[in-house]
Amino acid sequence: MKRKRKPRFLQLLEILVIYALMFAVVLSVGRSVLYGGKNSTVRILEEGELTGTVVPENAGTILIWDKDSTGKEGRREMSAILSQMRIPYKEKKVSDFAESDLDGKKIAVLSVTDLSTLGSRLTSLLDWVMEGHSLLVLYPPYNEETFMSVAPHFGITSMGNSLAYVEGLHFTSDLMPGCSRDLSISDPYRSSLDVTLDDDCEVFLESAGSSDTPLIWRRALGSGTIVFDNLSFLEKAYRGFHCAAYTLLENDCIWPVINGSTFYIDDFPSPVPEGDSQFIQHDYGMDIKDFYTHHWWKDVYNLSKKYNIRYTGLVIEDYSARVEGEFPRNKDVQRFQYFGNMLLREGGELGFHGYNHMPLVPENFDYIGQYDSYRQWVSVDAMRDALTELSGFCHELFPDEEFHVYVPPSNIISWEGRTLLARDFPEIRAIASLYLPDDNDVSYDQDFTVTEDGMVQTPRIISGYVLDDYMRTAALSELYFHCVNTHFQHPDDTLDTDRGAAMGWEELFRRLTDYVEWLNKALPQIRNLTGSELTGAVQRYDALQVRREETGNRIDISLGGFCDEAWFYLRINKGKPGHVTGGSLTEVTDGLYLVKAAQPKLTININRWPGQ
Repeated sequence: MKRKRKPRFLQLLEILVIYALMFAVVLSVGRSVLYGGKNSTVRILEEGELTGTVVPENAGTILIWDKDSTGKEGRREMSAILSQMRIPYKEKKVSDFAESDLDGKKIAVLSVTDLSTLGSRLTSLLDWVMEGHSLLVLYPPYNEETFMSVAPHFGITSMGNSLAYVEGLHFTSDLMPGCSRDLSISDPYRSSLDVTLDDDCEVFLESAGSSDTPLIWRRALGSGTIVFDNLSFLEKAYRGFHCAAYTLLENDCIWPVINGSTFYIDDFPSPVPEGDSQFIQHDYGMDIKDFYTHHWWKDVYNLSKKYNIRYTGLVIEDYSARVEGEFPRNKDVQRFQYFGNMLLREGGELGFHGYNHMPLVPENFDYIGQYDSYRQWVSVDAMRDALTELSGFCHELFPDEEFHVYVPPSNIISWEGRTLLARDFPEIRAIASLYLPDDNDVSYDQDFTVTEDGMVQTPRIISGYVLDDYMRTAALSELYFHCVNTHFQHPDDTLDTDRGAAMGWEELFRRLTDYVEWLNKALPQIRNLTGSELTGAVQRYDALQVRREETGNRIDISLGGFCDEAWFYLRINKGKPGHVTGGSLTEVTDGLYLVKAAQPKLTININRWPGQ
């Protein structure tokens, strides 16, 4: 007998029902995620929780600087480094510096390129070092007669006629966490003194590539110590290197750090761009929407599970260019819920990026020709209305979530927009923009600090998937200086040729994975934090007052502005840590320890050997 065939429309109906059921399952996964009642590992503090004050120890460091551009750059960078390390210091312009300024000091930092400006005071400074004090030469001086006459004091036995061409960085010791890889210099030039050193010099960093020029070295001078910083790069991305040079000067050095690693995803969740991408079509044969779901998010999500990353997603409600009038609510919320709930389920969190992608700037703001598609807002009221709509949208979709972090679109925000956030949106406790200044001069760059209005600055250090050597250098630097990692990515990085899209997602994801693996190996002790947890960590770090007292082989630390915990790095150049009271420590690299203070009084005993 012939089997009776189903009508064609019934076959199509069955297929449609199957797809509908599959889609319902996907949505139910996102909607059924329970994320309410999440316990923060580092909560945001309220006013009055940080208590106690201490008087810092007397300034034991003097910063001597010259008025030329290099001297001023050295002064700027070293002032920032010492201030954030809570190292009390005095500073003197070289023309005003007198031998009496060394009285009561233990360390001198020299940001002077022409040593002849010191005259006879240079001899007095070197004699002072020989008596048992320490000197950091922050920047390679000019190769002139005065410097040549004292070069042997710095361990220099010979010097080339021209500066050395520094193509990369190679560590000869485990000075900094994660320094096992050589780093290339993005725009190499002749920047450092071409020197040969005495055998008694201990070299920590040298140039990689065609030469092995010493870049950071230490030597004894009489009973004192000299550290010579021949690196030459006086910019924010290298602060950790100059910090490391400073910490080599004495028997030990302890300074507060943040101890936090945070990964942000901008424009996520957000409306997905319609259409196709040539790169996605070529590699995967699908549109952008399906690629985001089946490849980009799957890979990024699995990476977070493997390395316990707890992403902070930054919501964009709509991609319109609307900057006035009504701000209608986006009703197409299925993908918002799906992606958002998956992120929350893994311990991540959501923050605000914008109603749309228009930075909070007024009509008179000048984009200086950088962003032709961006519009200025017609009024502060319009900015407020748009943010109010975004807040309502996010709270409707994720009613148990709190939204404490704001990331400015394209890292641009005006003074008016910044004031609006602090005044009218108390739920927002942090702005996360850029750490490194941008060449376009319109981006908002920050330090890890809390401003007078209580807004916490939690800048992002590196970004994207290409992760070139300059970014890796900055990441390594901050892993030492602040014990912090912050990175942000966008889903549409995979579509933009300027951000590496032509490499293909497989290569871009390999680079991101390589960076995460490096970070995990370099400093497994670092805490994986969300954006709001990093906010709490920066609050504790910024408020901390530190008083150090060293007696024999014991370091006593008294803390003001203390709440429940504080973190430090401890560099021990001579000896090993012994008993600790009021906290605990773990070794990070040879001679470098991560210290947790659980009480406002911390004591660390140091075991030193005879002769140390």
